[in-house]
Amino acid sequence: MEKYYKWIKFLAAFGIFLALFLLWERYFKPTFQPCNINSTVNCDAVIWGEVSDTLGIPTPLIGLIGYIFIMLGAFKKNAKLVLGMATFGLVFCLYIAYRELFQLHVVCPVCILCQLDMITVFILGIILVRKGKKDENK
Repeated sequence: MEKYYKWIKFLAAFGIFLALFLLWERYFKPTFQPCNINSTVNCDAVIWGEVSDTLGIPTPLIGLIGYIFIMLGAFKKNAKLVLGMATFGLVFCLYIAYRELFQLHVVCPVCILCQLDMITVFILGIILVRKGKKDENK
Protein backbone atom coordinates (compact mmCIF):
# COMPACT_ATOMS: atom_id res chain seq x y z
CA MET A 1 0.00 0.00 0.00
CA GLU A 2 2.98 2.26 0.54
CA LYS A 3 3.57 2.62 -3.21
CA TYR A 4 0.01 3.93 -3.67
CA TYR A 5 0.54 6.57 -1.00
CA LYS A 6 3.81 7.61 -2.68
CA TRP A 7 1.99 8.07 -5.98
CA ILE A 8 -0.75 10.05 -4.27
CA LYS A 9 1.84 12.31 -2.63
CA PHE A 10 3.43 12.91 -6.02
CA LEU A 11 0.07 13.59 -7.69
CA ALA A 12 -1.01 15.89 -4.85
CA ALA A 13 2.26 17.84 -5.17
CA PHE A 14 1.68 18.12 -8.93
CA GLY A 15 -1.89 19.33 -8.28
CA ILE A 16 -0.62 21.89 -5.78
CA PHE A 17 1.84 23.12 -8.42
CA LEU A 18 -0.95 23.44 -11.02
CA ALA A 19 -3.23 25.32 -8.62
CA LEU A 20 -0.42 27.67 -7.61
CA PHE A 21 0.37 28.25 -11.29
CA LEU A 22 -3.23 29.31 -11.97
CA LEU A 23 -3.24 31.55 -8.89
CA TRP A 24 0.08 33.07 -9.99
CA GLU A 25 -1.33 33.83 -13.45
CA ARG A 26 -4.45 35.32 -11.87
CA TYR A 27 -2.76 37.66 -9.41
CA PHE A 28 0.50 38.54 -11.18
CA LYS A 29 -0.75 38.65 -14.80
CA PRO A 30 2.61 37.76 -16.39
CA THR A 31 3.28 38.81 -19.96
CA PHE A 32 4.28 35.24 -20.86
CA GLN A 33 1.26 32.97 -20.41
CA PRO A 34 2.04 29.45 -21.62
CA CYS A 35 -1.52 28.35 -20.94
CA ASN A 36 -3.02 30.75 -23.49
CA ILE A 37 -2.63 29.19 -26.92
CA ASN A 38 -5.61 30.71 -28.75
CA SER A 39 -9.19 31.86 -28.12
CA THR A 40 -10.41 28.27 -27.63
CA VAL A 41 -7.44 26.71 -25.82
CA ASN A 42 -6.58 28.90 -22.85
CA CYS A 43 -6.93 29.27 -19.09
CA ASP A 44 -8.69 32.64 -19.13
CA ALA A 45 -12.05 31.23 -18.01
CA VAL A 46 -10.46 29.84 -14.85
CA ILE A 47 -8.09 32.72 -14.22
CA TRP A 48 -10.44 35.68 -14.62
CA GLY A 49 -13.45 34.48 -16.61
CA GLU A 50 -16.83 33.02 -15.74
CA VAL A 51 -15.49 30.11 -13.68
CA SER A 52 -12.67 32.03 -11.99
CA ASP A 53 -14.67 32.11 -8.74
CA THR A 54 -16.87 29.44 -7.22
CA LEU A 55 -19.13 30.64 -4.41
CA GLY A 56 -16.99 33.78 -4.21
CA ILE A 57 -13.75 31.82 -3.75
CA PRO A 58 -11.08 31.72 -6.47
CA THR A 59 -11.50 28.37 -8.22
CA PRO A 60 -7.75 27.55 -8.21
CA LEU A 61 -7.71 28.21 -4.45
CA ILE A 62 -10.40 25.56 -3.96
CA GLY A 63 -8.22 23.17 -5.94
CA LEU A 64 -5.16 24.09 -3.90
CA ILE A 65 -6.96 23.42 -0.61
CA GLY A 66 -8.26 20.11 -1.95
CA TYR A 67 -4.81 18.95 -3.03
CA ILE A 68 -3.36 19.96 0.35
CA PHE A 69 -5.94 17.80 2.12
CA ILE A 70 -5.17 14.92 -0.24
CA MET A 71 -1.47 15.33 0.55
CA LEU A 72 -2.28 15.36 4.27
CA GLY A 73 -4.33 12.18 3.88
CA ALA A 74 -1.46 10.50 2.04
CA PHE A 75 1.07 11.43 4.72
CA LYS A 76 -1.26 10.23 7.47
CA LYS A 77 -2.08 7.11 5.41
CA ASN A 78 -5.77 7.89 5.72
CA ALA A 79 -7.34 6.24 2.68
CA LYS A 80 -10.83 7.50 3.51
CA LEU A 81 -9.66 11.13 3.63
CA VAL A 82 -7.82 10.68 0.32
CA LEU A 83 -10.85 9.08 -1.33
CA GLY A 84 -13.30 11.60 0.16
CA MET A 85 -11.30 14.59 -1.03
CA ALA A 86 -10.62 12.96 -4.41
CA THR A 87 -14.35 12.33 -4.82
CA PHE A 88 -15.11 15.98 -4.08
CA GLY A 89 -12.24 17.04 -6.33
CA LEU A 90 -13.40 14.85 -9.19
CA VAL A 91 -16.96 16.15 -9.00
CA PHE A 92 -15.62 19.71 -8.83
CA CYS A 93 -13.29 19.11 -11.81
CA LEU A 94 -16.13 17.61 -13.85
CA TYR A 95 -18.33 20.60 -13.04
CA ILE A 96 -15.61 23.00 -14.20
CA ALA A 97 -14.99 20.89 -17.31
CA TYR A 98 -18.70 20.93 -18.15
CA ARG A 99 -18.85 24.71 -17.79
CA GLU A 100 -15.72 25.19 -19.90
CA LEU A 101 -16.59 22.78 -22.71
CA PHE A 102 -20.34 23.10 -23.08
CA GLN A 103 -21.15 26.60 -21.86
CA LEU A 104 -18.00 28.63 -22.55
CA HIS A 105 -16.58 26.51 -25.40
CA VAL A 106 -13.00 26.72 -24.18
CA VAL A 107 -10.41 24.16 -23.17
CA CYS A 108 -8.05 24.90 -20.30
CA PRO A 109 -4.86 22.79 -20.65
CA VAL A 110 -3.99 23.17 -16.96
CA CYS A 111 -7.53 22.13 -16.01
CA ILE A 112 -7.21 19.00 -18.14
CA LEU A 113 -4.02 18.13 -16.26
CA CYS A 114 -5.86 18.71 -12.97
CA GLN A 115 -8.70 16.47 -14.12
CA LEU A 116 -6.33 13.65 -15.13
CA ASP A 117 -4.49 14.09 -11.84
CA MET A 118 -7.72 13.93 -9.82
CA ILE A 119 -9.07 10.91 -11.72
CA THR A 120 -5.84 9.06 -10.95
CA VAL A 121 -5.95 10.03 -7.26
CA PHE A 122 -9.60 8.93 -7.13
CA ILE A 123 -8.74 5.50 -8.60
CA LEU A 124 -5.80 5.10 -6.21
CA GLY A 125 -8.07 6.12 -3.32
CA ILE A 126 -10.56 3.40 -4.26
CA ILE A 127 -7.74 0.84 -4.40
CA LEU A 128 -6.47 1.92 -0.96
CA VAL A 129 -9.91 1.78 0.66
CA ARG A 130 -10.56 -1.68 -0.83
CA LYS A 131 -7.15 -2.97 0.28
CA GLY A 132 -7.78 -1.54 3.74
CA LYS A 133 -11.09 -3.40 3.98
CA LYS A 134 -9.44 -6.64 2.85
CA ASP A 135 -6.76 -6.20 5.53
CA GLU A 136 -9.45 -5.64 8.19
CA ASN A 137 -11.20 -8.89 7.21
CA LYS A 138 -8.06 -11.00 7.57
